[in-house]
Amino acid sequence: MDLIPSDYLEKVYSGYLGMNIGIRLGAPVEPTIWTYERIRNTYGEITSYVKDYKNFAADDDANGPYYFLRSLYDDAADRDITPNDVARAWLNYAREGVGMFWWGGYGVSTEHTAYTNLVNGIQAPQSGSIEQNGQIMAEQIGGQIFIDTWGLVHPCNPKKAADFGEAAARVSHDGEGLLGARFFCAAISKAFETNQMNEIITAGLSQIPEQSTYARVARAVLEFHSLHPEDFRACRDMLESDWGYDKYKGVCHIIPNAGICILSLIYGQGDFSRTVEIATMCGWDTDCNAGNVGTVLGVACGIAGIPDKYRKPINDSIVMSGISGYLNILDIPTYAKELTILGYRLAKEDCPQTIRDSFVEEEIYFDFELPGSTHNFRVSDSFFCQMKHSTEQAYQGTGSLEILFDRMLRGEQSKVFYKPFYTRDEFNDERYSPTFAPKAYSGQKVSMSLYLDQWTGNETMGIAPYVRLASSKKEFIQGYTKLVNNKWIVLEFQIPDSAGELIDEVGIVLESYTPKKPKCLGRLFIDDFRIFGKSNYTIDFGKQQINFGCVTPFAHNHGAWSIVDDAMYLMTAGPSEAYTGNYFSTDYSVSVRINPQSGYSHLVAVRAQGAMRGYHIGFDGENQVSLYLNDFGFSKLVGCPYPWALNQDYDFKVTVQGNTITLSINGAVILAHMDDTFGYGMFGVSTIAAARAYYRDIRLTELV
Repeated sequence: MDLIPSDYLEKVYSGYLGMNIGIRLGAPVEPTIWTYERIRNTYGEITSYVKDYKNFAADDDANGPYYFLRSLYDDAADRDITPNDVARAWLNYAREGVGMFWWGGYGVSTEHTAYTNLVNGIQAPQSGSIEQNGQIMAEQIGGQIFIDTWGLVHPCNPKKAADFGEAAARVSHDGEGLLGARFFCAAISKAFETNQMNEIITAGLSQIPEQSTYARVARAVLEFHSLHPEDFRACRDMLESDWGYDKYKGVCHIIPNAGICILSLIYGQGDFSRTVEIATMCGWDTDCNAGNVGTVLGVACGIAGIPDKYRKPINDSIVMSGISGYLNILDIPTYAKELTILGYRLAKEDCPQTIRDSFVEEEIYFDFELPGSTHNFRVSDSFFCQMKHSTEQAYQGTGSLEILFDRMLRGEQSKVFYKPFYTRDEFNDERYSPTFAPKAYSGQKVSMSLYLDQWTGNETMGIAPYVRLASSKKEFIQGYTKLVNNKWIVLEFQIPDSAGELIDEVGIVLESYTPKKPKCLGRLFIDDFRIFGKSNYTIDFGKQQINFGCVTPFAHNHGAWSIVDDAMYLMTAGPSEAYTGNYFSTDYSVSVRINPQSGYSHLVAVRAQGAMRGYHIGFDGENQVSLYLNDFGFSKLVGCPYPWALNQDYDFKVTVQGNTITLSINGAVILAHMDDTFGYGMFGVSTIAAARAYYRDIRLTELV
């Protein structure tokens, strides 16, 4: 029996959009400062976003569903997941104490508590059990908020979705805390086959015990609604009186918030906007609740049911705060395709080749096929140019990006660009401390298809490819090309040497050649945008910044890192690491000048897939070099003598090609070893003991 619906990809896309819209809507009024009464008195009836973010920073409600699902690649590629599979994703993708989730203290934050248990050898599901942590801790809301993607990859199969959701939730939760995972994964799964809210709620409740507290609060809301179907605030008052935080202890218990979620679903009556708005207006854990119901309604309503006022500010992009700065920049249409491919795999059905061909995890590939998709493209001058998705023209397929240019004269310009990197000044706050590694590098190629539909103007419009540097804001603009009216052209260019800086814009400059009236007016269509090929770039720390507590473009785990004398400087009392680069890079060499100041561990990391997976090679003890495999614990693969001293520069070059790892120091090959445990991953620097060191002149060269 086939489980995958014909509109599966589009529904996954709308569901994931719905989750992130709900999170963004609810985040500004998240407790504890924002009480229900304060939200009502300040904002009244919420009908749109209450804050206009430059770019919305990371949120734990988005981090968990994204990163914990990677257990389907790392450990459960050919079987059902277990709690321990997901626990390994927790340990591998989180930076301890920073980002990912709320580090509120052991015994205060359920996630912090579970993580600490895991680090200390208490495996899942014991790590989240009532036996280990007590009932109050185990029944907080986190078991419900990190699970949406398990529902998205199990369409039309509520039981299987609920089972996977529960397995994931058991890392940190138990008891009633597991039932929110079961309910919402089942509800999301059911929404793929019906938009009737009563059926969706019934499907969710069918996957939890009838006499559970979660089921009882749900029934209380449903019964109240049957008597007072128009007054959600009266129902909210009932929840405060009968099921409030005074009765369910801890920072954020699941039961009161379960009541809010059921209230939002039933009073919203299938309308996406009204449902996430009610969830936000009801207070308590606003971003969690609006995010969960947003996923359900996003799937149930589809793209057509999500209004532009909520969709446009998302612009198809969110950021995360895991250990990979590359993975932290997420394109929603691309991720929807990834989830769809996983869904077919889990259902043991063949995924359409068109979907497989449109997803390339190690590259940027935007085909603009999903309805309304914009892939985080932007325009620099909204007076001259306006952007939207179009189905009127396409190089191939059915969709493209349409840029309306409006009455431009010679010399007037607007940039049209993709955003492959962010700096701190592009955010309003530091929610969950995101860190970034660019999605575009020197040496790579950019290609796109362009179609000009010019309505007025004495001369056709011209375009010039460009990239912008993140710190200096310098733009590398290449030669202008005149477009040909009513014809597709393919533009391809190579990203120039960024001279140690990072690239934060990639696109074209659109310019009018018309010197007088009539001004240029018309449209430009963009399709099949790609950033691909081998990168070759340097990182100059004299041109980097400290952003979100990290030296760009690295994500640090442990240790104190800073920029000193145009070098990245580390001081640490124990193991620490810094990672960057394309998470999916396979064969490459990384060069770095290391000046060890103290300690006996000074290493380069290659093919690192997180905090618990990768290779580390370099100085390891007095007059010794070694290669370590980190696979949830360090094991020494090989070592050899090498005389080295403190306070001297050493030029390391580590090459990974095929299954061979080679270390050269000062131009001489010192160590080579073959191992096939990891075939791709980030690069960086690390230490497995107390150390101080300077790092300079980093170069990454991907090999053909």
